[in-house]
Amino acid sequence: MLDMPALREVLHEAYDLAPDPALAARMQSEYARMSRVVSPADWAIHAPYVAAINALKKDRNATILAHNYMTPEIFHGIADVVGDSLQLAIEATRTEADVIVQCGVHFMAETSKILNPAKTVLMPDMAAGCSLADSITAAGVAEMRARYPGAPVVSYVNTTAEVKAASDICCTSSNAVQIIRALDADTIIMTPDQYLAQNVAALVPEKRIVWWEGSCIVHEQYTAQDIRDFRDWNPGTRIIAHPECPPDVVAEADFSGSTKGILDYVSAERPARAMLVTECSMASNISDAHPEVEFIGPCNMCPYMKKITLEKVLWSLHTMTTQIEVAPDVADRARLAVQRMIDLSAQKA
Repeated sequence: MLDMPALREVLHEAYDLAPDPALAARMQSEYARMSRVVSPADWAIHAPYVAAINALKKDRNATILAHNYMTPEIFHGIADVVGDSLQLAIEATRTEADVIVQCGVHFMAETSKILNPAKTVLMPDMAAGCSLADSITAAGVAEMRARYPGAPVVSYVNTTAEVKAASDICCTSSNAVQIIRALDADTIIMTPDQYLAQNVAALVPEKRIVWWEGSCIVHEQYTAQDIRDFRDWNPGTRIIAHPECPPDVVAEADFSGSTKGILDYVSAERPARAMLVTECSMASNISDAHPEVEFIGPCNMCPYMKKITLEKVLWSLHTMTTQIEVAPDVADRARLAVQRMIDLSAQKA
């Protein structure tokens, strides 16, 4: 666990991190991308950190990969690449930077290290885990293989390196249907998200999909009754759900897709009002790009994603101590599963 008081003392000795309205005013181009959801007072607090991080990553030859669930000051202020798990995995293979800073959760940083064994991968807070990744182990994969002999194992990228290494191929919510359809097998094991597996099964009825009973603490909280009630209270609102939600929630939605799919849908459809049935930061990060869309309704926050802050990103780059390591034998096997996913996604695209 990070010693936050000591961390702050070191950072404030090395950088001028006091709130700075004048600096914030000079950084209007960055602020313009988040002004709808970040107040001027908060931007004056964030601006010194954003400036320090952007300068330091040049000195370190570092790139910052940020998931769509990051807060706006990270997503718009310091990220070099933003996207869903598939986009970040692909970009991790393309970067020429010496250092990768992963603004997401632990399994994402592991994936970047798996794909870049010679690079330094920094995880700003090692405690930024994932309830879904924690729901299965390599032993669980072996259990499923014993239960369904000969069936290939497709594991969500929201898994540890050990689980990826025990799997045949990975998938994300954006390419799961493509991956399942492409496999030459009648019965396919999907781990660990039971709801993603059930939603994929509805779209690929020609396959028998069996699943591990894991779920995401953000998406499992939504219910179909919640969606029906919200429609009654807010008629005309476009409801857009992530496929990690239970199938009856997805059935009530107007559209279901990965985080990238959600972004693309909003960009193409531009509904007057929208409710995003996913993590809270999704709507925040696209609000300024879509001023014509009113984002309303409840959302659920991921406590793990929110462990990543500007302060911790600056600390990781300043000290270079929060490095991710994956055992070489595990990384080699996991790399095969991730690379198969990337290659198959590129073929289908």
